[in-house]
Amino acid sequence: MPMPTGDLHDFDFLDGAWNVHNRFLRRRLQGDDVWEEFPATSRLERRLGSLVNVDEIVFPTRGFTGMTVRLFDARERRWAIYWTDSRRAVLFPPVFGGFDGDRGLFYGEDSEGGRTVQVRFIWERRAGGGAHWEQAFSLDGRTWETNWTMEFTRPG
Repeated sequence: MPMPTGDLHDFDFLDGAWNVHNRFLRRRLQGDDVWEEFPATSRLERRLGSLVNVDEIVFPTRGFTGMTVRLFDARERRWAIYWTDSRRAVLFPPVFGGFDGDRGLFYGEDSEGGRTVQVRFIWERRAGGGAHWEQAFSLDGRTWETNWTMEFTRPG
């Protein structure tokens, strides 16, 4: 499967402040179907002429904050998305991709429970100004288990 490509302005819609409703699968890749729901607030800022954007997300009921750093490779026309959080402050392996219309696909590799997993992020710009993000893992590249979703709405 070819890696998706994108545009420098793919994430411009995320500028500014957001309220975020999270749904998090309690146990991943174990056949679990118990979802935990919790709030967050997020703020995204663009840097280096939009080649980089950074957002910080606060999970007040979880006791930690997270940060996403997105880098646009203009030559490859592809975004690299990195995540870190205040629990360990290390960069997790990136996912790569871009948007086609209002939907972005991003793929990478990580590990979960000692196993190598393929990771997929889906970003969607929603009508009315909202946004949706989801993360899924796969052990075989064919079947995916969604394990975290976020619904973004503007404060106010």
